[in-house]
Amino acid sequence: MLWSDPEDGPSPEARRMQQRMQRAGKVLAAIVLVGSVLIMISRFFI
Repeated sequence: MLWSDPEDGPSPEARRMQQRMQRAGKVLAAIVLVGSVLIMISRFFI
């Protein structure tokens, strides 16, 4: 077969990039959540 076996999985470099992207996504989601809550609170008090 020309292609590698699926059991090999992605290379360590690709796996590391994927983990970094997932972490960045979680951080971004947390920032958006906190920002939206702060905006809602500021609108409530103004």
